[in-house]
Amino acid sequence: MNDPHILLLGPEAYALAPRLEASGYSCSRGPVPVGAKPDAVLLSSGDSGSIASLRKQWGLIPVLLNVEEDTVEARAHCLSSGADDFWLSSLGPSDLLMRLRLHLDLTRRANVPAQILQVGDLVLNPSTRKVQRGERPVGLTSREYQLLLLLLERKGTVLSRDLILRHVWNDQQESNSSSNVIEVYVRYLRQKLEEGGEQRLIHTIRGQGYCLSEQSPQIEGRE
Repeated sequence: MNDPHILLLGPEAYALAPRLEASGYSCSRGPVPVGAKPDAVLLSSGDSGSIASLRKQWGLIPVLLNVEEDTVEARAHCLSSGADDFWLSSLGPSDLLMRLRLHLDLTRRANVPAQILQVGDLVLNPSTRKVQRGERPVGLTSREYQLLLLLLERKGTVLSRDLILRHVWNDQQESNSSSNVIEVYVRYLRQKLEEGGEQRLIHTIRGQGYCLSEQSPQIEGRE
C-alpha cells in the first residue's frame, strides 16, 4: 500500500513536511497539481480561498485549514470556507496528525463498499437495503429487514430466539408482549421470500432456533 499523499498549500503547511514524512506520509507542495489526486490537503490560514477550486477538482477529500486562534469566529470561518476541519499551527503537529488520521480513516471507510450478502438466489445489498429473490424484488418492513440481515450475516448457523431478540428487538417491550413474536416475523419473511414458489431458505430447528441456508440443515428437530 502506498503512503497517503498530502498536498500542502502555504507556508505553515510547508513547515509540516518533515514531520509528516517522518510519520509515513508523502507530501507535495502547492500550487495545486494537475493529475494525481492527493489523499488530503493541508492549507495555511491565508489559503482558504483555494478550497472551492480544490472541491471542484477533487470533490470530497479531507481539507484541513490552519486557524491562528481557536475561537468561535475562527471555527466558523473554517467551516464556512468549505474545510472539513481546522488545525492550529501554534499547537505543534501532534494534534494535526491525530485529526489527519481520523479524516483519512473516515474516508477509507466511506469508500469501502458494503459486502453483498447472498444465499442461493437470495441477495441483500446493505448499501441500498434492497432484497431480491432471483430477479424478483422483495419489499420488507424495517423489522423484517433487520431479521433477514441477521440471518444472512450468520448464514448456516442456528440462531437462538434469545440471540434474535437481543439483536433485532433489543429486548424492547414489543418483544416481550408476545411469546411468538419471532415466529410471526419468520412467517412474514417466509411468505415474502417464497411468494414466487421459491424453495425455503429459513429453517426452524425445534428447541434451538432458526437457520438460513440453501440446503436443509441435517439437524435433529428440524422443521
